[in-house]
Amino acid sequence: MYRIGVDLGGTNIAVGIVDEKYKIIAQNSTKTKRERGAKAIVKDIALLIEDLLRKTGIKVDEICSAGIGVPGAVDTKKGVVTFSNNFDFKSTELKKMLKDTTGFDFFVANDANAAAFGEYIAGSGKGSDNFVLMTIGTGIGAGIVINGKIYTGVNGAAAEIGHTVIVKDGIPCSCGRKGCFERYASASALTSMAQNAAEENTNSELYKLCGGDIKKIEGRTVFAAIEKNDKTAGEVLDKFIEYLAVGVTNIVNALQPDVLAIGGGVSAAGDVLINPLKQRVQIEDYARFCELKTIIKAAVLSNDAGIIGAAYLDLT
Repeated sequence: MYRIGVDLGGTNIAVGIVDEKYKIIAQNSTKTKRERGAKAIVKDIALLIEDLLRKTGIKVDEICSAGIGVPGAVDTKKGVVTFSNNFDFKSTELKKMLKDTTGFDFFVANDANAAAFGEYIAGSGKGSDNFVLMTIGTGIGAGIVINGKIYTGVNGAAAEIGHTVIVKDGIPCSCGRKGCFERYASASALTSMAQNAAEENTNSELYKLCGGDIKKIEGRTVFAAIEKNDKTAGEVLDKFIEYLAVGVTNIVNALQPDVLAIGGGVSAAGDVLINPLKQRVQIEDYARFCELKTIIKAAVLSNDAGIIGAAYLDLT
């Protein structure tokens, strides 16, 4: 038997067919064009599914489950997206729309939760009981799995750790608060810090790598400069990890999961990021003297996590 997993993102819609060993045997994607609204997006999902079934030769009755991860707060029992600031979704009956259009009875979950479940069953959280996936991208998202079940909170909006405050009266955030974690430790924050540092240090490798156009600097530019032993880039990363460790330690102190995995584009830096992060968290971890402590590691499934997790949402 096979499963269908859909990862609905702000840029792309990714659909995959997943086997019983958590392997994606076929996948396809298209641009989201989110301004078109839910009906057009659901129609595209249906077309992608039809295309995959045709190409693989898999029949409809060989599909035992289907799921989708969606940005925003989700009523998982009803399959309703109650609110998504990335899409014009408000009390959108996505489960019903997908059923009517595709014929499949979809499970619906928040996209970060779906990705976390994917990493939990097939990636960095495999074998653990309690697991947190923290995704560092434009913002900071997270998914929490407790004893094999996704923790959604009373309203489906749990694990918005990017909007916990780490600097009182700090940088204003789009959520309405000031000093939010994601304003200091997201990929966007790293880019901003690097651009400011390059502008102040025009002799640095960081500045040279962008050809003098600081707008071209991205998170990956920082790590490229560090490979060239650039002092300025090293200072930027140290400051970034300092902020990152504050937020990660808060999560560890609150939940003490078996494993906390870091995902998103920044995690591709590997040990350059993870090792100093672990060292800082270990110093501040409330349970630092306990024999058992949270293992911090990089996520391993990359973009596949959302598809795999969505495909197996029926287990949550």
